[in-house]
Amino acid sequence: MKPIKKVVIPVAGLGTRVLPATKSIPKELLPVVDRPLIDYVLAEARDAGIEHAILVTGRGKGAIEDYFDHAFELEETLKAKSKTDILKDIEATIPKAGTVSYTRQQAPLGLGHAIWCARDIIGDDPFAVSLPDEIVAHRPGFLKQMVDAYSKTGGNLVAVEEVPLEDTSKYGVIAPKERTGNLVEMTGMVEKPKPADAPSNFRIIGRYILQPEIFSLLEKQEKGAGGEIQLTDSMNTLNAQQAFHACICDGTIHDCGSKLGWLKANVALGIDNPEFGADFSAFISEMTK
Repeated sequence: MKPIKKVVIPVAGLGTRVLPATKSIPKELLPVVDRPLIDYVLAEARDAGIEHAILVTGRGKGAIEDYFDHAFELEETLKAKSKTDILKDIEATIPKAGTVSYTRQQAPLGLGHAIWCARDIIGDDPFAVSLPDEIVAHRPGFLKQMVDAYSKTGGNLVAVEEVPLEDTSKYGVIAPKERTGNLVEMTGMVEKPKPADAPSNFRIIGRYILQPEIFSLLEKQEKGAGGEIQLTDSMNTLNAQQAFHACICDGTIHDCGSKLGWLKANVALGIDNPEFGADFSAFISEMTK
């Protein structure tokens, strides 16, 4: 069983749910407290033992590559002004050379197509997928918990969390077979079922561990919902061929793909910030009296 050392992060989306902010800024660079969404996602991957991140980009996303590169004028200015603490924070955002690759999704054909675009870089290795809309600030992150679970189960995994049954129509949910602790063996996945038809109330979170056989399925996958190549369709096909488990991860994941979710994440992480969290919490309390 090969270890999980690579992660695919699709960043080609237009961020329509958070317009107009994303008209000129990639949604992955929207800040949560003091760093952009994509920074949280890569930090979570590193903590999980991931050694290589593949970012699937699109037009207008060059600023993401710049964020993970040296900003020489800024760094020299900080050095000259002896702002060493800020400089350390800046340098910490720069990955080691060769640990991040970029490939472009040249047409908006869906999440499944974005993952397929990384096939030549992934090769024959199992890999993780992290969607940058959803961030985890605490440790261990969801990917770390999933990698630990993978060492026991092998196969394929998705991260899930429980939601009220009446909310299942908003999400993709799993069809469970058998639960052992925080692991649920699956028989499939259903996209946005009506509460009366939902096979469970475990909604799928934007973290996956997949075997490389998914690529041949994605290559032949017909367009599904929204006229796009859906990752869920190919995962359901793979589920009939290989083991699939859902990992009920411990902790909170923040969905920043909507304006309300992004605001909630800023408040939650702002309150937890060791530098100014107490003052910020007092401010929130005063505002909500």
